[in-house]
Amino acid sequence: MSKGNWDIIHSKYVASAVRADQYPSPALIEVAFIGRSNVGKSSLINSLCRRNGLARVSSTPGKTQTINFYELEAKRSLEEGGDERATFHLVDLPGYGFARTNKGNKDQWSGFISKYLSGSDNLALVCQLIDIRHKPLDSDLECYRWLQSCGLRIQVILTKSDKLSKNAAMSQKALFRRELGLTDEQLMTYTSAQHTMRSELITRIMDTLQEYAE
Repeated sequence: MSKGNWDIIHSKYVASAVRADQYPSPALIEVAFIGRSNVGKSSLINSLCRRNGLARVSSTPGKTQTINFYELEAKRSLEEGGDERATFHLVDLPGYGFARTNKGNKDQWSGFISKYLSGSDNLALVCQLIDIRHKPLDSDLECYRWLQSCGLRIQVILTKSDKLSKNAAMSQKALFRRELGLTDEQLMTYTSAQHTMRSELITRIMDTLQEYAE
């Protein structure tokens, strides 16, 4: 049975939470997005969904302070006619490396993020966003290792590749591959302004969600 490429055809905000009893019901399979503050997470989510303003973009680091759930519907065409559809939650997590906040807030935020990541029964994939322009920071490495220790499936996405030359971007991608011990399938670049690699990211997400559901 031949199938076309997946695309995101509908997206909507459904809930914000800091506790498990605030998570949306009914539960759906989930893909979470996490990264340092100001890494371009909201811009990538808006690009992925092709909906400006779905996730709030701000120049102020640490703007996202709750776990935000969005319901996404994906569709692909079938060769014999008709289509296949799937619905899932995209979960936008607060950034780590928060700026302009006090230690109490940092501890509180890291607490409910940790509880979500280590306790969700529906989490199929975590997309960790890292700014390609810098070497791997301690907070990036710490987050990646912690996600690994939770037994989570991780997709590393290097953002803002349009800020570098093609050769520099390739060099940085190779650096991250070595530093984190990643395969080509676990690492990709993304440019939100041009939606570069959007189709590839959707394909990787949907393939992982289907594997998880089986």
